[in-house]
This record gives sequence, C-alpha cells and structure tokens, in this order.
Amino acid sequence: MKPLIVKVGGAFIGDAQAAKALLDVLAELQKSRPVLLVHGGGPIVEEWMVALNLKTVKIDGLRVTSAEQMPYIVGALAGTANKQLVAQAIASGLNPVGLALTDGGMVKCTPMDAKYGAVGSVEPANATLLKLLLSQDFLPVVSSIGADLSGQLLNINADQAATVMAQLLQGELILLSDVAGVLDADKQLLSELNAGQIQQLIEAGVIRDGMTVKVEAALSAARDIGVPVTIASWKQPESLLRLAGNQSAGTRIYPD
Repeated sequence: MKPLIVKVGGAFIGDAQAAKALLDVLAELQKSRPVLLVHGGGPIVEEWMVALNLKTVKIDGLRVTSAEQMPYIVGALAGTANKQLVAQAIASGLNPVGLALTDGGMVKCTPMDAKYGAVGSVEPANATLLKLLLSQDFLPVVSSIGADLSGQLLNINADQAATVMAQLLQGELILLSDVAGVLDADKQLLSELNAGQIQQLIEAGVIRDGMTVKVEAALSAARDIGVPVTIASWKQPESLLRLAGNQSAGTRIYPD
C-alpha cells in the first residue's frame, strides 16, 4: 500500500492532547501502511523571535530568514519542534526517527530569491533512506530545514516539503490543519473538489481567507504529485482511520 505522508503545523505540536490523539491514530494506521510525518513550526519560531527580540518579516507568505535569525529557526524547527514530536510519538508506542530535509540526500534544495534570505525551494532526490526506515516500521519525523550543495542551511516551506516527500515516495498526502476540510455555503463538509469547483467557490466567497491558501496549496500539491490530496483536521484524528479502509477523510482535492 502507498505510504501515507501526513503534514502538521506548529500549532498542533503545542497541543499535547491533540498530538497524542493523532499519533495514536497514526500508530493504528501504521499497522496497515507505512507512515511519514512532516512538520512545520511557525508558532514555535514566533515564540523564539519574540523572546530574542527579533523582528518577523514575511514576503508573499514566506518568512524572510536572515543570517542572524537562521540559527534560531534551525533550532526551533529541527530541534525543539522535531524532538517534541519525536517524544510525543514515543509516548504513542511508535518508533520515530527525527530527521530534517538535510538527511540522506532525500531532496535537493536551492536558494530562492535573495529578498527572502536563507529560504529555499526543494525537489525530490534519493528515497533510499526513507524507504529503508519505512520498511522497518520506523516513523520518519521530518522537519523542513534543508541545505544546498554548498552547505548553506535553508528554511523550506513545510507544505512544499510534504509535497516533495509524497513525490519521492509516490505516496498519499494529507495536509492537516485545525479545520475538518472545506465547507459549502451551508457549512457542510465537501468530501471532494476539483479545480473548477474550487474556483467557483472562491469566486462565490464560500472559500475565503486562510482556507483559500490551504486549498490552493493542496491543489498545487495534487498537480505536482498527480494524485488527490486530502485536507483534514488534526482535531478529528479518528476520521483518518477511514483511510485504512480506502475511504475518504476530510476533503479530497483532485488535480483537475
């Protein structure tokens, strides 16, 4: 069965009860298929920035990462956030391995425009390490810190990192947030959407604000990996158990 790539954000990591509930579900899913976890950590980074009196600047939704800030962002994402998730996974009976995009030649990272600072884009490279870990029932827990071929550390968007993991492993991607999925005008969950339907709902104002960003990221990912991508909630992890029976959870976003 295809590996399941699950992406979670930093808000999830800070909610110990929610993390335990989701990781318990992933432990159950891992009995029938390989599972890989990719995480961001924006709220944790923000806490560090405030504590260190460092200014946060964003351009096009991306965190501008200066040379001064990079050591702290690496520490927050590849250190605190990653090891917190690893520890939580251990408590759920999983056998996690904390990784970053720097490890095992799994991806190729390149710097983006200099205006973003040490922010990079990423593409799939070598799946050997991940396939080995998954074959032995480990849970890879991957932070979105990468490095280019010159050894420069780069901050990578976590949604993009998760998409590349799905490309690399030809797996199924789930983007988890704090919403159950995409809702219609009557606040009912839509089980699936394609690009045309998404555009209509955005134009009608049904999909708006943060959900627009999530849906467009999922649609972009679905096009990149050529298979549907699911938007679901880490607040309702039990819904993911339906995936074990090839049923849908949340909203499936189709690439066309």
